[in-house]
This record gives sequence, C-alpha cells and structure tokens, in this order.
Amino acid sequence: LLRSNQALNKQASRILKLFGKKTSLPIISYSGLEQEFFLIDRNFVFGRPDLLTAGRTLFGAKPAKGQEFEDQYYGVMPRRVMSCITEAERELYKLGVPVRTHHNEVAPSQYEIAPVFETANLAIDHNQLMMTVLKKVAKRHGLHCLLHEKPFSGINGSGKHLNYSIGNAEVGTLFEPGETPHENAMFLVFLVAAIRGLHKYGGLLRATVAAASNDHRLGANEAPPAIMSMFLGDQLTDILEQFRVGQVRGSKGKRLMNVGVDTLPPLPADPGDRNRTSPFAFTGNKFEFRMPGSAQNLSDVNMVLNTAMAKSLKEFADQMEGKTGDEFEAAAIDYIKRTLRDHERIIFNGDGYSEEWEKEAARRGLANHRTTADALPCLVDQKSIDLFTEFGVLTEDEVRSRYEVKLEKYNKIMNIEIRAMKRLVRRDYLPAINRYAAKLANGITSIKNVLPEGDTSFMKDKLEKLVAGAAEINRQLEKLHELHYASLEVADQQKRADMNAHEIIPVMDALRAAVDAMEIIVEREAWPVPTYNEILFYA
Repeated sequence: LLRSNQALNKQASRILKLFGKKTSLPIISYSGLEQEFFLIDRNFVFGRPDLLTAGRTLFGAKPAKGQEFEDQYYGVMPRRVMSCITEAERELYKLGVPVRTHHNEVAPSQYEIAPVFETANLAIDHNQLMMTVLKKVAKRHGLHCLLHEKPFSGINGSGKHLNYSIGNAEVGTLFEPGETPHENAMFLVFLVAAIRGLHKYGGLLRATVAAASNDHRLGANEAPPAIMSMFLGDQLTDILEQFRVGQVRGSKGKRLMNVGVDTLPPLPADPGDRNRTSPFAFTGNKFEFRMPGSAQNLSDVNMVLNTAMAKSLKEFADQMEGKTGDEFEAAAIDYIKRTLRDHERIIFNGDGYSEEWEKEAARRGLANHRTTADALPCLVDQKSIDLFTEFGVLTEDEVRSRYEVKLEKYNKIMNIEIRAMKRLVRRDYLPAINRYAAKLANGITSIKNVLPEGDTSFMKDKLEKLVAGAAEINRQLEKLHELHYASLEVADQQKRADMNAHEIIPVMDALRAAVDAMEIIVEREAWPVPTYNEILFYA
C-alpha cells in the first residue's frame, strides 16, 4: 500500500505540474471506511454451532418478518446496543480512531459505524482496530459481533464501503468537479484516468474483494453485482457525452427540491445522484467502492486503486510533457475524448441487479466473476503482474504468493463449512426430524385407537412431508459427502476451488433448502437450534 501511494504521488505530481499547480505536499490517497456488522445476543451463538464454527448460519429458514418495512433502518437503536456502541466509540477515541457516525442498518440487528475520512494507510489501520474493539466490547454487553459478510440468508449482508479519493491539504481532493466541471480540464483528466483504470483493471480489483464469505453477499440487498462498472450520475455523464461528440455546452446545475410546505425553503439538491446497485459510484468528490466485505482488510483494494490510477496518469503525462499553451489544451482535450471512446463501456448508470444489465455487460465484454474461484486468476494475469512490477509495488513472486494464499484460504473455509454442515445434519437436524416424525406417528396411532373414525389425514400429510423431507436431506448429505472427499483428493488449489464453487456449493444450497423446509413444519420445541425469528429480533 505504501509503495502504491509512492507511485501515485509521483504520477499525480507530474499532472499537477502540467496544469501549473504548485504544492509542497505529496499527493496521497484518502479512505473513508464504513463498517457494517451484526450484534446478536451472545447466548444464541452458543446454541448455533454453525455461527461458532463458520461465522454464519449454514441453515435457517427466513423469519416471518424480515426487513420488508425497513423499520430497523429508521427505528430507535436498542438500549443495550446503544450502550455497546457508545463504549466501543470511547475505546476507539482512546486509540486515536476518529469515529464519527453510528446508526442502524437495513437488516434486523445490523448496524454501522464509521470514522472521519482520512489518509488511506491510517484509515485501514484504524479499521483493523475498530473490528477488534467491536468484538471485545460486544462481549462485555452480552452481545456477539458478527463481521461475516452474510451471516443470515434472505436479508442484507454486511459490507465495508470504501470511499476513495486522492489529493492533499493544499490542493484538496483531485476528484472535486467544481461549479463548472465541463471547464475543469484537470478534474476531467483525473476522472477519465479513474475510468480507464477501472476498465483495464476491473478484474484485478474484483479479485481483491474475492472471498468465500463475500460470495454470499454480492448481487442483491444493497450489495453490488460481481460485474465491475462505474456510476457517474446525470451531470458527469452528460459532460462526458458532450466531450465525446465534440460539442461542449455546459454543466447541469444544482436542482432545487421543493418539499411543498411554506415553512421550509426550497433545498438545493446535488446535480448528481446515487446508485446503490453500482460497485463503483461517483459521489460528489470521491468514489464509493461498495464491493468490499465487512471482515476484509482493504489495503489490497487501495493498493490496486492507487496503482491503476498511477498507470493512467503516467500515460497522460508521458503524452503531454513538453507541450504548452494551446497545443497542450488541444492535446488534453483529445486525450479525454480518446480515453472515453476506448473505455466508456465501463460506465453504467442503471440497475445493476437487472437481468438486462447482465446481458448488456456481456455484450460490452465486461467480465462477470461470480465466485472467488472465478475471480482470483485475475491476480496473476500478465497485465496485473506487469502493472505491479512497472511501479515497483509488488514483485511477480509477491503477486503469485497472494494468489496462492487467497486460494488456500478459500478452500480451507469451504472445507470447514462442509464438515460443519455434515456434522450438524447428522447429529442435530436429522435426529430432531426423525424424533418429531416418530412422535407424530405415535400420536396418529393413539388417536385412531380412541377415535377410529377420527380424521387424521392432515397429520398423515404432515408425516409424509417429514419422511420425504428427511429422505431428501439424506440424499443431499450423501451427495455432499462424496463430492467433499473427491475434492480433498484434488491437489491443484485452483481446480479444487473451481470444484468447490461450481459443484459443491449447489449441493450445499440444496441441502440447506431441504433442512430449512423442515424447520417451518417441525414443532418449535423439537427444533435443535435457535431460529432466525429468535436471533434477529432479540437485542
């Protein structure tokens, strides 16, 4: 990360010099890290072996009420949670972490805490401290802090949104468009540098957030899809289109929001807007990267963003140095046009969750690396290795070691989850279902002995569902067991990851679906673990 900051400073300083901007300070990257997490009663964790072992619920039917009303988001924070987060903030202040905000998040029992926007390497260190402090303080309040990206299926997962910018105290942020961005050539150069960097190295950036846990989160519920794209909003999109066609007229101004009451004046609204389905969105004077997962260390993400920016800025500086006056201005405008023409396919302002976007992205030639196994090879693409080695950020051996470590971690996590699933089904779920089925069968027999003509058909129907469900669970369990042992024989880590992602996970999903279907028909007292209904709504 520090090497990438050095590379970014060198190339950005060349750009400032070309535009006649003087600064005595280095150009650095800034990060604002929004940390999302769940807080649940600690007693529930001890009743859920999957939460203890895997950090997420490997089984669990959807609760009767989820996040439909968004009442958690806009509601009052529970007193115990408020006490916990307030104490965590005090501890973080003592450690020099400038925590600024905390609030409820969308899902039940989900929350967010965030510090002041600060220097990237400091922000990342502070975020590591934040995660540690949250987990420690939660225990004091009888709570458990879940940092897994998707601890509960069917509701929002937790991300760590990275707000990214570059600049320094003298020049401000270099992604600041100003009042007339169409006339701000230096801003447009930095903007198109970001566009070029994301288009050329989007796969590499996707690989930095690839993890077994994050795979469950990406693609819905405010988490962006795995397709890398950039959202710019109406104002910047309009300006770049003007440049592309060669007829620059002006910038869309700020809109006024009239709320329709005399006691409030019209409120100025930002000329852009916001897209929560976009992985990389421009938000006024910075970019918000929404792909990272809540438990991840974002130094690799920042490193790639810095290095990709450095590469784009170097290309511009190499072409422009030696040019002055009208020649420089014409060449800069030509560069902006050419860069847009070559890389505009990465810009998308629509709904990232739609099927239409998947088809359109494929037509544009944008990759859709849905799983970690698909994404990680981008780390060792030759263009990724060339990028890092050109700027002295990583050697080829360092790049390959990261790839191998991430692959090994993915396979180890999958191995743990598979073993936990098999053990839970064999020792908890199937015995519980079988016991309840036997109890129901005995009940039918007892009723028939007393009331031979009594209608027990509805009980028989339920018993048949239980027996059929148990048989389906056993079938999927055996299939998972066979695939698991076959995967352990695969020595190549990439091939094992591919097998985990594309062959084993579908069977895990089928096994979970079979167990969850039984949860909603087995009586409450017979179910062996706390359910979503209990865990998510008790604070």
